[in-house]
Amino acid sequence: MPFARLPKADVHDEAGVYVVLRETGGAPEFLPSSPAGRFKGKDPSVAVERLRGNWVDSARVVYIGKASAATPKRGLRRRLEEYRRHGTGKKAGHWGGRFVWQLADSAELLVAWRPSVAGVDAAAEESALLHAFVQRYGLLPFANLRH
Repeated sequence: MPFARLPKADVHDEAGVYVVLRETGGAPEFLPSSPAGRFKGKDPSVAVERLRGNWVDSARVVYIGKASAATPKRGLRRRLEEYRRHGTGKKAGHWGGRFVWQLADSAELLVAWRPSVAGVDAAAEESALLHAFVQRYGLLPFANLRH
């Protein structure tokens, strides 16, 4: 679903993984500065050349994330809401994946999620998804900066 619809979505506050998808094909246009919120006073903007260097041609997935829910109320609902708020320019604790907000078409990005199966660690699920992506494309997704 589009990020804008998240506040009304039925997202449970449990551990899980999520992906950000760009449906439009072709080369993206990058904004010179990020509209995302500042976190701990840091500007989330990066140089357009760095964004171009991270771009993965033909991949629809632009970010893979997790919500570990290791502490109360830190599951998917809260993590996705933090991510959405960060993209709208609000102060929010979601620094990972910030490159997506410098895509000129970031308002059209979709987000999908899956709760973890009981007994399965969300970090392990995220790692497996990242590994599968790297196996297919040879690089991490555009906005993932580390495994």
